[in-house]
Formats: sequence, C-alpha cells, structure tokens
Amino acid sequence: MDLEVRHLRALCAIADTGSLHRAARHLGVAQPSLSTQLRRIEQELGGALFTREPTGCRPTPLGRLVLLRARPLVAEMRSLVAEARAATADGPQLRVGSTASRALAGWLRRLRGRRQEPILHMNVSPNALLRMVAEGQLDIAFVHEVEGSPLRVPEGLRLRVLIEREPQFVSLPADHPAADRPLVRLADLAGDRWMVDPTVDGEWDAVHRMLRAAGLSPRVLHGDYHTAAALVATGEVVTVCQPTSPSRPDAAVRRIEGDPLGVRLLLAARTDAALDAVYPALAEAYWETALLAPAYREWLERERDEHRAFAPTR
Repeated sequence: MDLEVRHLRALCAIADTGSLHRAARHLGVAQPSLSTQLRRIEQELGGALFTREPTGCRPTPLGRLVLLRARPLVAEMRSLVAEARAATADGPQLRVGSTASRALAGWLRRLRGRRQEPILHMNVSPNALLRMVAEGQLDIAFVHEVEGSPLRVPEGLRLRVLIEREPQFVSLPADHPAADRPLVRLADLAGDRWMVDPTVDGEWDAVHRMLRAAGLSPRVLHGDYHTAAALVATGEVVTVCQPTSPSRPDAAVRRIEGDPLGVRLLLAARTDAALDAVYPALAEAYWETALLAPAYREWLERERDEHRAFAPTR
C-alpha cells in the first residue's frame, strides 16, 4: 500500500484527538474503518504508530517520527486546496468555523449584509477548529472553552473573548417534577440518567466534576446532542444545554442552582484585523439571541444589577 495524504491526515487526527473514536468522528468515517486503515498503515511502515491505552491512543516513538513529517505535508495540502477553492469562487468568501450556537444564524445574516460571504464549517471540537484556523483552512472560528479544560491554542493565533463565562443550563422532560421551578437543584436530578457528547472537548470531564461535587453518581450515557434532545423529549435522559436554548412543549430548559458549569466564548483568527472585521456582527447576533431566551435574560439582568454583568441594556 502506498501512503496517501488521506492516510497522513488520519494519523494526525488520531494524534490530535487522542482517540480512534473521536478521530473517526472528526474525519466523518466509521471507527472500525479507521482502525482497519491504521493497521494497514502500521503494516506498511513496519511498526506500531500508537499505543492503545484505556485513556486513548498515544504515539509511539515511530509514530512521533512519522507525525513530525506528516503534519507539514497535511497542512500544505489543506492550504493548497483552500487557495484553489478561493481562486475559483465567485467573490470574496469568508471561511467560518464554529461549534454549535444559536447565535450563528444571526451572525451569518449580518456578515452577508456586510458583503462578507461566509462558508460555514461546523465541528463539535473547538480544538480542531483552532488548528484549522492556524493551518489556513479557516479564516475565523467561534468556539467555546469548557471551564476546567483549557483549549490547546496554536502559537500565533489571536483570540477575542465574547463572553468570559456563560452558564450552562439543563434540559429536562417537560413533565419532570423539577421543571415546575425556574431553578433546578442537581439533587432534584439524582435519579435521572444524563447524556453527554464525549467528543465535545472537555465536556465529559466537566459534567462528571459537576456531579461529583454535588455528591451524585448518576448513570451518564454517551451520545450526541441531537440524540440527547430526542431522549429528553421522551423522558429518557436529562442533558446540559446552552442558556440560549428554547424550551419546547416536550422539554424544559432551566437554570442550575449555583451555576456550577460554565464556558468561555471565544473568537479566533490569525490577525487582529480579521477579528475586527467580524466581531461586532457576532456580538450583535449573540445578544439578540440571548435576550430572547427568558431564563437567560433574567440571569443576565440579575448579573447586571449586581454590577457583574456584561450584557447591554435594551
């Protein structure tokens, strides 16, 4: 087998995510397929490239040597593809990366209104998006940093903080007894199953820390947040959610007492000029979305009244 760029990209993804499961998710392939591909690459190169441990995959000495040569080749190919696409595109385009946010629609609409045509790339991993900006695949990235799990910011990236600490709320079935109150105690959820997406950088650890600090040890299931939303609606699980998430007839969004879980919202680019060009539109879109969420708006107003706020008045 002759090694191709896609093989090198797979090796970089495994090293960057530290897990075959997360790497497969990042690459958009099935984990068994990626495992088979890795075995073939290792057979071609004559040795193991990663050690498989309970906590994930770690490069062997041979793996580190291969990655040292692979990374610049993968970055160069990505840059070549991005430049070629930009050269053939109609008009100036802005390559935007983002983790999930309800502010995205308003942000993209404002960018288009300012003649900045955005091309959106979504990813659950903020660390992956930051690498893409550093490697020239994206112009800008809007990401979140889970409290207690600092992001790995590539050298040379410029960051701008949108929100220093956004509290995370909980989504629970609409007929849950705790849904009758605007403020939910974690103890009220002691008998519930939780669902967390382990591919979101830092979130699995943060939720476990929050539950342990409350003296709870509920069953925590793996699953993406689309699945979690469906299971919340049927009463199977509860899950953390952004405070801008709307309640629905089958699911209630409530604040957690003490705000034990938070994230920092960041915008990343390679230059300050790139940040200046898009930050105002993002800030406008975020506050528009935030102030339409009743529970979050109440939280923001309380913070403002206590002289700790950052939200604009309307």
